Amino acid sequence: MLWIKALHIFFVIAWMSGVFYLPRIFVNLAMETDKATTARLLLMARKLYRFSMWLSVFAVVFGATLAWMQYGEELPHWLHAKLFFVVLVIGYHHACGGILKKFEKGVNTRSHKWYRVFNEMPVFMVLAVVLLVVVKPF
Repeated sequence: MLWIKALHIFFVIAWMSGVFYLPRIFVNLAMETDKATTARLLLMARKLYRFSMWLSVFAVVFGATLAWMQYGEELPHWLHAKLFFVVLVIGYHHACGGILKKFEKGVNTRSHKWYRVFNEMPVFMVLAVVLLVVVKPF
């Protein structure tokens, strides 16, 4: 079980690196006017999104395996709350994919300031996950 836990933690950290950095690329895309730089940023964003999507799959698979091995069908309440925030992070990541598609089409209706705020959202979701896992408040 420790191997599964270690792999889960590794893939979550790797996935979150992508989730934290991808919106930062959006900030730069929203401010950029040079076509060559925009093309380079889009390439970076596209590759990061695809790579982090695979990392998310492994994080979820190892997490589900860990939960099943440890708790079976009787999940504790704190784990239900954690899973709620995990679903929010997954939704956020998919929303980033939608934003990326708009940037690829040359459509951007948001300011770089909006993307700066958007960039901070997963920090609070991940904080909630970590607190729930460590503290197990209920």
